[in-house]
Amino acid sequence: MPEGDSLHRAARKLQMLVGEQVAVETPHPRAAAERVAERLDGRRLLKVEAIGKNLLLSFEGGLVLRSHLRMSGRWQVVERGASRHGKPWLVLTGEEREALLWNGPVLELTSRATRRLGPDILAEPPDLAAMVANLRRAQPSCELGDALLDQRLVAGIGNVWKAEALWRAQLSPWLGLGEASDEELERVLVEASRLMRASLDRGRNERAVYRKAGRPCPRCGERIHSRGQGDDNRTAYWCPGCQPAR
Repeated sequence: MPEGDSLHRAARKLQMLVGEQVAVETPHPRAAAERVAERLDGRRLLKVEAIGKNLLLSFEGGLVLRSHLRMSGRWQVVERGASRHGKPWLVLTGEEREALLWNGPVLELTSRATRRLGPDILAEPPDLAAMVANLRRAQPSCELGDALLDQRLVAGIGNVWKAEALWRAQLSPWLGLGEASDEELERVLVEASRLMRASLDRGRNERAVYRKAGRPCPRCGERIHSRGQGDDNRTAYWCPGCQPAR
């Protein structure tokens, strides 16, 4: 699933269309059913921003288009008139460029959903105090690995960076929030922000444990474990040697 750094990267690509009046098409029939093109075609694109795992495109007239990429969506920016293979969900055509959304099942003209999101992990600077406070308001029995994926508490972290941030912070994904100190919660949030910022700004994808079950831990040599976690059964990766359960 695309995570917060992927959405911020997409927002950067789309900046080249900001300020232009854009033609809007929805070639994919499922997207056409939302009637996005009829309401946005010919309007000026005023702003593009990423908040958590959401991309918000603000148009003149007070309309905001929210895009969520779910598991396989992606944004692409190409030369105007470039050949296409398949039917994109959405096409925004400017003077020289086109932005295409592929496999993007969530498109809605609203900004209300973002009000339920926690602080963005990639904000500059991230509001660590607010994130820790949100985690403290969650159920003390909630496991830390599961809580980091709750976009209402902290927006932008996905399964990859959850695993990597916990490994670098030397905290178990199975640690209950009630057992974790504020310093530990802040430590894992700092690691998540640092890793995702490095991915966004420098293209560095540091992977120590994600999808490396059975391999030796780079830090202590113990075998990396994996198991489903939470109601969505997202796979957690961790080293029991240097991320011990309490």
